Amino acid sequence: MSLYNFKKITVVPSSKDFIDITLSKTQRKTPTVVHKSYHISRIRSFYVRKVKFTQQNYHDRLATILTEFPKLEDVHPFYADLMNVLYDKDHYKLALGQLNTAKHLIDNVGRDYVRLMKYGDSLYRCKMLKRAALGRMCTIMKRQKQTLEYLEEVRQHMSRLPSIDPNTRTILISGFPNVGKSSFINKITRAEVEVQPYAFTTKSLFVGHMDYRYLRWQVIDTPGILDQPLENRNTIEMLSVTALAHLRSAVVYVMDISEQCGESLESQLSLFNNIRPLFNNKPLFVMANKIDVLSKDDLSDEHKKLFEDLEKEGISIFWTSTVTGEGIMELRQAACDKLLLHRVEAKMKGKKVTGVMNRLRVANPVLRDEKFFFLVIVEWWDLKNPDETHDTLPEIWKGHNVSDYIDPEIFKRLDALEQEEE
Repeated sequence: MSLYNFKKITVVPSSKDFIDITLSKTQRKTPTVVHKSYHISRIRSFYVRKVKFTQQNYHDRLATILTEFPKLEDVHPFYADLMNVLYDKDHYKLALGQLNTAKHLIDNVGRDYVRLMKYGDSLYRCKMLKRAALGRMCTIMKRQKQTLEYLEEVRQHMSRLPSIDPNTRTILISGFPNVGKSSFINKITRAEVEVQPYAFTTKSLFVGHMDYRYLRWQVIDTPGILDQPLENRNTIEMLSVTALAHLRSAVVYVMDISEQCGESLESQLSLFNNIRPLFNNKPLFVMANKIDVLSKDDLSDEHKKLFEDLEKEGISIFWTSTVTGEGIMELRQAACDKLLLHRVEAKMKGKKVTGVMNRLRVANPVLRDEKFFFLVIVEWWDLKNPDETHDTLPEIWKGHNVSDYIDPEIFKRLDALEQEEE
């Protein structure tokens, strides 16, 4: 699936601007003077050129809009569902379909009037055919007023969407409103998400970036989710559900053990179990937050048992405080390490790994004899007695010290040579 840069979509003009731009360009780019004395074939070609130029101009502008707006089938499922939540995919497809129909209608009008222009037997009739052709084209564009306005609103909203890479290393933060999700992302990334002591401060997806093990990571802060059926959730909550469903990430579910968020621990655990199917095949961590308000030891036995049951299921629990920073870095490290391992295992199970493994060769060095670690030159020495080939050089040789064979005046000669060079 291809990724999409929504910020590159050009501005969609209103129907009035669309018409004004096109007709102005026709006036500037085509000849403007024609005389009755011209031969009829020259008069026809004059007006045919204007009709064709206007038709082609409309065609190119509409084709640009249709090409730049993403097709839901071509983008990543995360973006397709996100656009469905925000704009309703049926309405979006209908708007693009209407522009496509308008493009074909304008092409047909241009083609029909160029054909009729062959029967224009005077300058007046050719001019009237040209006016009729341009008028019908402009009428078609006037009918697209609401469609163009809708697409411009969609474009403006899409350009403000965060740049999320669905395939990169991602940590996703989820949980009830006002449990400390935004404070957590502010602690571990360079993001500056607004933090307020009331629910639904975060109304859209926020992305922060951090570096860990020389790799770039994206951390996504999702809006809070309420414990209710899927069909009752609003657009803000559906943003979180969409991200949880489609992004391959490590999920950090934040719980407020002090219950200052207005929800009991039982309600937070109920939401956890409700959206748990979205956590399948993802590394999962529970962040027990706000231990600066209520420590782990101060919890009641019932609440302690809730966390003990989660640990028995193999879910990692980290006791943290976004105020003091306690446990934050440990959670970040554990989430990143586990996600890296999970991504490697997923790639090993894929089909692509066989093609890569066939091109790899792993060498296992074997310990060799010590004498083979060095280049043994003495094997090629010419000695009268071959048995002496590997003998080490002795200090005493036939009653004489080896150093006796060194010139005793070598240092004097070296000094004399240096003085001579000076």
